[in-house]
Amino acid sequence: MLAYIGLGSNLKDPKAQIKRALASLSNNDGAKLINVSSFYESKPLLEIPGPNYLNAVCKIETKLSAIDLLDLCQEIEESQQRVREVKWGSRTIDLDILLYGEQVISNKRLSIPHPEAINRAFVLVPLFEIEPSIKFPLLGSIKDLLERIDKLDVNKL
Repeated sequence: MLAYIGLGSNLKDPKAQIKRALASLSNNDGAKLINVSSFYESKPLLEIPGPNYLNAVCKIETKLSAIDLLDLCQEIEESQQRVREVKWGSRTIDLDILLYGEQVISNKRLSIPHPEAINRAFVLVPLFEIEPSIKFPLLGSIKDLLERIDKLDVNKL
């Protein structure tokens, strides 16, 4: 199964945090790293105080179920001391499953496609970089989704 994961960090050397998370993904038997976008800088959501974020998107091939992939992402976050104090607040690392094949999943733990991805340039811009023809189930092409949002606060590094 092909899956796409968004990565973000704005604490404790964000570039190193993202690289460490990518290494953890690629060193797992259940996932194979296929491609990684460039890194992008973005401002915190909703003007929440904190340093700017570094974001990227990766494409993986996985044998894991969507829930098992979520568990893996959360294990990586925990190993990198992710603390969940303020929604959308600063963090060492954040891994979000954006897409899992063409599946649509909605339960207490997981929603795929990621419900906020289509509103976030820091997700769509790097995803477009690595997969410009991708379509979001039920929502349309990434090209059409990108045309709807402001991309000015996302800068490629």
